[in-house]
Amino acid sequence: MQGWVIPPPISPSKSKQDLARERLAKVAWLIKKRLLTSERIKQALLKVPREEFIPAQYRDYAYEEVPLPLPGESATISCPHSYPLFYEPLGLDQGHKYLEIGLGSGYGAAVAREVVGEEGLVVAMDIDPLTFAFAKNNLEKTGYQDVILVNADGGLDYAKLQPYDRIAIEAACAEIPAPLIVQLKQGTTLIAPVSEHDTLLLVLLEKTATGIERSVICEVLYVKLRGIYGVEQKGTN
Repeated sequence: MQGWVIPPPISPSKSKQDLARERLAKVAWLIKKRLLTSERIKQALLKVPREEFIPAQYRDYAYEEVPLPLPGESATISCPHSYPLFYEPLGLDQGHKYLEIGLGSGYGAAVAREVVGEEGLVVAMDIDPLTFAFAKNNLEKTGYQDVILVNADGGLDYAKLQPYDRIAIEAACAEIPAPLIVQLKQGTTLIAPVSEHDTLLLVLLEKTATGIERSVICEVLYVKLRGIYGVEQKGTN
């Protein structure tokens, strides 16, 4: 991934206890950096073992601030800070019906499942069959069989379970897909990395009583969204 140095593959040597300590330290670091304030997101990050969603040769890097390669075309698991970076401004919370575009390793869907709780629902989509299969296996082995998984172009929405309370696109878009904007009803939010003038910005859309409000959170680095609304298909970089 451009802008990041991915560490070399190594044989895993850290114990579960080592990784649990690193998970605790990472959550404390996120709180210190003011990236994490939600108690539900905090508890989800503490509970979900990120290392179980990473290929074995990169497992020991699970809590380092680097993206790590996954099976599939240009697929990665994002840095640990990326998840509260998305979920905090999105306002993801208990009881939400949540749509995630870009399943990746399945880690984000597992964290979101913990956040929304038994009353909520997580629907996660990925266009790449290899990435999708890897994530599906990870979610099943860690006990998240109730996440709804869809191997399809997420930019086209998953109408079967609409409408959604929260939507996150976890790959770079040339523009926010129109079918997903249609999903927004009053009180709902959508977050996505959007390419604008050679800069990738994390953008939040919120539907209010007066219309859709747009705010920019920060610059980010993400792999490109594939499918009809992908960056390359729209002719931007």
